[in-house]
Amino acid sequence: MPDARPFRGVRYDVAQVGALSDVIAPPYDVIDSALQDKLYQASPFNSIRLEYNRPEPTDSETENRYSRAARFLREWLRDGVLRADDQPAFYVYEQTFEVEGQTHSRKGFFARVRLEPFGEGKIFPHEQTLAGPKADRLSLYQATGFNLSPIFGLYPDSANEVLRRVESGIRDRTPLTAVDHLGVTNKLWLSTDPEVLSAVGGLMAQKSIFIADGHHRYETGLRYRDHLAEAGELSGPDDPANFCLMMLVSMSDPGLLILPTHRLVSGFPGLTAEELAARLAPEFETRVVGKGPEGLKAASDEVILGGAQDVLGFGTVADDSWTLARLRSDETMDKLAANHGAEWRSLGVSILQVLVLGNLLAPLAGERSTRYVHLPSEVETDVAAKGCDLACLVAPAGMEHVEAIASNLETMPPKSTYFYPKLLTGMVFNPLR
Repeated sequence: MPDARPFRGVRYDVAQVGALSDVIAPPYDVIDSALQDKLYQASPFNSIRLEYNRPEPTDSETENRYSRAARFLREWLRDGVLRADDQPAFYVYEQTFEVEGQTHSRKGFFARVRLEPFGEGKIFPHEQTLAGPKADRLSLYQATGFNLSPIFGLYPDSANEVLRRVESGIRDRTPLTAVDHLGVTNKLWLSTDPEVLSAVGGLMAQKSIFIADGHHRYETGLRYRDHLAEAGELSGPDDPANFCLMMLVSMSDPGLLILPTHRLVSGFPGLTAEELAARLAPEFETRVVGKGPEGLKAASDEVILGGAQDVLGFGTVADDSWTLARLRSDETMDKLAANHGAEWRSLGVSILQVLVLGNLLAPLAGERSTRYVHLPSEVETDVAAKGCDLACLVAPAGMEHVEAIASNLETMPPKSTYFYPKLLTGMVFNPLR
């Protein structure tokens, strides 16, 4: 059963750093070099120096971005820039944000959650992971001894009982507030009442947790813990390294927004809507819905707003045309992905990856590369700049897909879901030593 506990978080002393907005950063996996530079300039104490320190030309095995992150952390703790809270707490965290002209608000709480190997408890992944990011995060864990950015966990709670109980400990308290580079307003409250903390821990013990984001960090936490255990450096079952920093949000939260992850694919030079239709014809019914921005809008309205997983949208850059494709039958997917369950095979991203790109269009592809975006406006910009040969629109996965596939101990293809917005680094840190 999940073991979610309050903890003494380490947080910025705003009296020393000024505005909290100047020291927060998104997690490493959405930071490019331009944003990295911007965050470095925002404040000498910005958490980018911990989460995603810049490489330097003189880096070596002993002096590198991981050792620099550890040095900044030690100095900030020594100088009181960062301070450990006096008492254990759950940290209520609310993000208010806008997408496509609509305002949303998502709320949950930070906790220290006991690590469980996947398949051995009630914590489930839903996406595949890659070796590179895990090696990077392990080096950072080993250098700093901290969880710097949280894992995003979801739990079933249709009545919102857990969050109501957590929030009963923050009545009339003023939150800490930070606005990030995307305009997302982030608020943090401390819930410290011992009775509330005990009650929330008991409620969470009855839940399952599904990892929404941070799979690499979770698996890295397991590796870090196991390395310490092998070296005889764990103090016991309550050692901090047996736990990870996790944001917990009800799967019924009205602000829980999953954006689709569209594919911008290069490697199909000269591909037209006519040739695309011919290639898809054995499995799909296709129709051209327009050209240019109007065609994109027609296709995205059908795919994204319609939400059907068996409908894909394709923009062929060579002739600036947009095509809708509806899968006729599950038969071929059932054969090509027989080692996966029915829910996995029915996902739009699975159909795109396995049937379309991996089978029907595979004979056409040269050296293929793929980039990922989430909004139609991002697709439009890239297509206009001819940054790809084929733009692929997919419907967003729903919470029912995440729960069903994860509960079946399967993982979705990479980049299947995007829970927007990302959880910030710098609101609270979790020491592992």
